Amino acid sequence: MSKVKKYNPAQEDSALHMVEHKSVLDHVADVIIYLVVALIAFVCVIPMWHVLMISLSDGQQAMAYDGLFLKWIGNFNLDGYKLIFQDASIISGYANTILYTVSATALGFLIASVTGYALSRETKLKTPVSLILMSTMLFSGGMVPTYIVLRTLGWVGTRWALIIPGCTNAMFMIMMMNAFNSVPHEMYEAARIDGAGHFRTMWQVMLPQAMNLGSVIILNSVVMQWNSWLPASIYVPNQKGLWPLQLWIRQILADNENFLRSANPDYNRYLIQYAVIVAATLPILVLFPFFQDKLEKGVIAGGVKG
Repeated sequence: MSKVKKYNPAQEDSALHMVEHKSVLDHVADVIIYLVVALIAFVCVIPMWHVLMISLSDGQQAMAYDGLFLKWIGNFNLDGYKLIFQDASIISGYANTILYTVSATALGFLIASVTGYALSRETKLKTPVSLILMSTMLFSGGMVPTYIVLRTLGWVGTRWALIIPGCTNAMFMIMMMNAFNSVPHEMYEAARIDGAGHFRTMWQVMLPQAMNLGSVIILNSVVMQWNSWLPASIYVPNQKGLWPLQLWIRQILADNENFLRSANPDYNRYLIQYAVIVAATLPILVLFPFFQDKLEKGVIAGGVKG
């Protein structure tokens, strides 16, 4: 008869508190990693800081200064921002950009979710449809055929030309397929056994568990739509009431190039090109921290096979 070993809590405590000490090479590696991360952070932050400081500087002194702006030069100055927001086109551009971004992101995520769910199921058409989707990522019809299609549909000169094409992203569909594949199959089977249909299973059971990668898709879609200006310059070049913010920024910069030719130039107009960059980038910078946690989990989930 074997002896039963008595439980000794002291031994367990000592085992739990055993800490492996890092070697000298481990400390060196940590220092190198911290330095590299700090350098990358500096390289990413300093251009935006430079632009922000110029936008807050005295216009005439900013024009004469040649170098990196670590702080504003001259008196603290918000006249550049006052000039851009006195222009009603900036407000209109903001409203249009928000409309296009929200509409294209919401509709695009809906299409990507439904397509990704269908492709994650074992069906006869899964392989051929997946191949067709992936082929669109490698080969594109080009700008001219796309314009012809949109003109035939009667969408040129309307908001639809700026919303619908951005909703069909094959990469996002493949990413959502992988997100649904990462959900345990037992969850799907349990929902189906309980009598849930495909749409209820997708929205209430599987999609909430796939939202780590789904949040990455939403964030990328928001950034792409927010920064988009080329489609508007092609499909609504003469309908200024439909222009997004980025296209208005390009127009304002073009109109502002010759301000020095006037008899009494307003040097604050030099700050406009920097103020509009800050005004256009700030919403994305404010939004990003709310997605950071989901973004990190989504990247990890996308790199791990479920």
